Amino acid sequence: MLEHITIEPETTADACLIWLHGLGADGHDFEPIVPELGLSDMAIRYIFPHAPIRPVSINNGDEMRAWYDFQFHSERGSTDDVQASADEIPLIIDHQLDAGIQSHRIILAGFSQGGVIALHTALRLHNRLAGVIAISTYLHAPQSLEAELHDENLALPIFMGHGQGDPMIPIMRAATARENLIRLGYDVTWRDYPMAHQVCLEEIEDIGAFIRRIL
Repeated sequence: MLEHITIEPETTADACLIWLHGLGADGHDFEPIVPELGLSDMAIRYIFPHAPIRPVSINNGDEMRAWYDFQFHSERGSTDDVQASADEIPLIIDHQLDAGIQSHRIILAGFSQGGVIALHTALRLHNRLAGVIAISTYLHAPQSLEAELHDENLALPIFMGHGQGDPMIPIMRAATARENLIRLGYDVTWRDYPMAHQVCLEEIEDIGAFIRRIL
């Protein structure tokens, strides 16, 4: 199972949020958002996995933490890498199930590359989740999704947030993903913000409200 950081609630956890970081970061990257979500009254366990260290083409082949390799002048990551990373996430989910958290009380979240893996995993997962948070990201291999999605997570609540001026993943890529998901029947909450490839306080507050709604 992937190495990860765990933040426990003050009382016994009855829900879990698994948050996947972006390219070149690690699990510590989103630790600071926990208090900013405004959910201290909820018994949520937060898990922040570390992506594997791998050579990354966009980084001149140097090694860094990445969920998948990313080629120059390519809009897609390596499908083999995406699937290999996606295969790791159910192991974390199974561990939470063994710890007594029900699957419909588990949320999968991710930023950028992490959002790609969160969406790719959740929509194909055999366990019903509470929802997905996919921010500053896009949908990998949308052409195969309809054939691969699992009935357990049809109509899954999904929060998508994106920066209007994102230079890394243009907002139209996220909007296209949103439309594909809506077409397939998913319950997508969309928000965009006057920012680049990042998160902002307003977005974090919106995510907190989304979590309250689905849990």
